[in-house]
Amino acid sequence: MEFIQQNLLLVAVAVVSGALLLVLTVYRPGGSRSVTTAQATMLINRENAQLLDIREASDYVAGHPADARNIPVGSLGERVDELAPFKDTPVILICQSGARSSAACSKLAKLGFSKLHSLEGGVAAWIDAGLPLKKGSRK
Repeated sequence: MEFIQQNLLLVAVAVVSGALLLVLTVYRPGGSRSVTTAQATMLINRENAQLLDIREASDYVAGHPADARNIPVGSLGERVDELAPFKDTPVILICQSGARSSAACSKLAKLGFSKLHSLEGGVAAWIDAGLPLKKGSRK
């Protein structure tokens, strides 16, 4: 007890940092639908998850994960019919950094999609994980 009284500031810092770690463990910044690159590859391999790149076409052509479809985030509402076959299968949304794909997940969830995920860190995380990118448009 004497230690706590003499080192009150140190104890307070330890308690606050522990509480922040607990909060970040429970609430992930990307939301409950976010997945890491490792989790994404497992979803692709085990559950045949579809990749949806929501970046603009020029960014998509510069480099995208293989078999990823490109529907820019601004066109999601009008091109949602193209995704209808995937309403009940896992869909992983990919943007450059992971920020826009989280918002797009919410938009598609309102349209009836049930298994949506956002790739944490986006294409940048995909590259950092050493996963391959394909250049050019999908045929």
